[in-house]
Amino acid sequence: MTEATGEWKQTACILCECNCGIEVRLGGPDGRRFETIRGDKRHPASQGYACEKAHRLDYYQNGPHRLTSPLRRCADGSFEEIDWDTAIREVAARLVAVRETFGGDTIFYYGGGGQGNHLGGAYGSATLRALGSIYRSNALAQEKTGEFWVNGRMMGGFVRADFEHAEVALFVGKNPWQSHSIPRARVVLKEIARDPARSLIVIDPRRTETAELADIHLQVKPGCDAWLLAAIAAVIVQENLHAEAWLAQHAVGVDEVIAALRQVPVSEYCAVAGVEESLVRTTARRIAGAASVAVFEDLGIQMNRHSTLNSYLEKLVWMLVGSFGKRGAQYVPASLVNLAGGSQNGAGVGAEAQRVSPVVGARIISGLVPCNVIPDEILTDHPKRYRAMIVESGNPAHSLADSQRMREALSALDFLVVIDVAMTETARLAHYILPPPSQFEKYEATFFNFDFPQNVFHLRHPLFEPLPGTLPEPEIHARLVEAIGALTDEDLAPLREAASAGRTAYGEAFFAATAANPKLNALLPVVLYRTLGPTLPNGAASAAALWGLAQLFVMRNAESARRAGFDGEGLEAGEKLFDAILNSPAGLVFAQDEYEDSWQRVRGGKFNLLIAELIEELGTLTNKTPPASNSKFPFVLSAGERRSFTANTILRNPDWRKKDSHGSLRINPEDAQRLRLTEGGRARLTTKRASVEVTIEISDRMQPGHVSLPNGLGLDYPGVDGTRLTAGAAPNELTASEDRDWLAGTPWHKYVPARVEAV
Repeated sequence: MTEATGEWKQTACILCECNCGIEVRLGGPDGRRFETIRGDKRHPASQGYACEKAHRLDYYQNGPHRLTSPLRRCADGSFEEIDWDTAIREVAARLVAVRETFGGDTIFYYGGGGQGNHLGGAYGSATLRALGSIYRSNALAQEKTGEFWVNGRMMGGFVRADFEHAEVALFVGKNPWQSHSIPRARVVLKEIARDPARSLIVIDPRRTETAELADIHLQVKPGCDAWLLAAIAAVIVQENLHAEAWLAQHAVGVDEVIAALRQVPVSEYCAVAGVEESLVRTTARRIAGAASVAVFEDLGIQMNRHSTLNSYLEKLVWMLVGSFGKRGAQYVPASLVNLAGGSQNGAGVGAEAQRVSPVVGARIISGLVPCNVIPDEILTDHPKRYRAMIVESGNPAHSLADSQRMREALSALDFLVVIDVAMTETARLAHYILPPPSQFEKYEATFFNFDFPQNVFHLRHPLFEPLPGTLPEPEIHARLVEAIGALTDEDLAPLREAASAGRTAYGEAFFAATAANPKLNALLPVVLYRTLGPTLPNGAASAAALWGLAQLFVMRNAESARRAGFDGEGLEAGEKLFDAILNSPAGLVFAQDEYEDSWQRVRGGKFNLLIAELIEELGTLTNKTPPASNSKFPFVLSAGERRSFTANTILRNPDWRKKDSHGSLRINPEDAQRLRLTEGGRARLTTKRASVEVTIEISDRMQPGHVSLPNGLGLDYPGVDGTRLTAGAAPNELTASEDRDWLAGTPWHKYVPARVEAV
């Protein structure tokens, strides 16, 4: 392609979990520019919706950050370009050396996709199995594992909510106007706000854009969400507003929970939370009196004090009023891939409860080691410390707590290899960097598929040829598996022959071969890629793993698949689904559910309200001193606020931001006046970990004593002359890895004691 085509191509945004369908018009001198971007009306989930962030994706695709050759670290710390054969051979040899000397369990994997790059992580699992690696983590472990654990103990599944039809929408520690996470977020929020028969309720210390639309805003003091949520649940019980008959039919452990909530001193807890008791009671009554309640908890409480307890109390609120398995309520979606891992089978129960990290003994939830303990698992003389890391589509040196300590840990590894499109902060510490194409130069997908009753999957087709010198992640992992010696041409020859005879013959041969040969079964994604992949149309080899997922999905969810149009005998239904995935550039509905189907995905068909560990923690709130400021650190910093022009860190160049390119510190007007801070002026922000200079934004959205920094700042990027520049403050320079939830290990990014001083 050498000139502008003016042709519209279908793809998806990659900046949040919604992955809204978009259309892009390509152009520019080489035809590789995103000249115009608009929402794709044919996408079955987003239906033409796209926020302002999607329109800036050319800064990702054509930014100056791209790498186009494997790189090897030199003795002086610089990098040299090497060819792919050398890179694969040497990386495989270094990983095998660690395995043979210290054991495969000392090789740690971090990442696997980001928001829209999940196929690579699927193939990465084969590399880990080939090496005997068993420990892994990713961003979900610093956000969602407390909720995963609670879900596993209470129901064995992962819940979302039907906001489009809910009478009451409750957002806890979430601002969907900016963070989205529900289809057509701003449209749905406006619809709820305009309807006098519906109510929008927000729990958040800040007066967010969503809170401004709300009927009720419970402006809780930072770090006091547990007291507030406990008070709401207690009012429902103490005023006998709970759905007693429904609970008797659909839940166990009810009596113990009811008894515990009857003991909660509502007035005292409201005072701790800083919210008027009358407003809390009004909120509880509105929730209990609604025909349906949809609830979404997010990072505001999950990356905060009492993280796992917060998740438990949030779920008790909607369970107590019976808002599940009906229109406008909570549901369990039919998953193509279960990202919650062990939570589907009861996280924290049985074998899952016994899994802990090798050094710290931290609880492993949904297969993920808590991010905050990773440095502790490396910076030690323990014989089973992590000695090597594979980091794929992740940037732990920037995105995880305590960047200073994380950098120290990464530098202490015997071996570090990074698979990424850019010279990230983590890549700078690596021994080897292996560059894949961008997300718009290959077949790619997201497994954040949570819609209901119609669930949607979108295999994005490449818009461009990959830049020379890059390889897609499936090819990188296939080559590594082969270089390690885990898979040979002889192993694959029968399946290659079957694939040449068509997918029906291949399917029968595949299931027979993998049942008979445990080695093939352990390396399924790469086996599919090397045998089925070459036969797929239009170079879609990377989609081969989706064939297996499609077959497994229809086996486990036959009725959901049938309603969506995928039925048949034997492997026929899975073949229909896989064909539809390959041939639906705007995405497709892969599951059609009824609301009551959610009950089939609840373990045992009943909720377990009683989690003894968290009921015990609830009981300690009465005697626990609430978080309080001190003279050294009188402010609470929320590190990582989502704003209009902040996104995940794949957008490295700040030029994409139309405003606030340096990520200002938001502070209440009273605090600003007292400290003699001015709009646009400079201040010094200090925590126990570090001190940085920031630009000031005076905002009455903030409570006195509460300040916030946005996410996605503090990244370095190449300037016009090649110099390395940095815009804004990196939030995790200010956070501490030891400040984490006692149970799930999730960090307290939304509660960081801080000091602000004028410069």
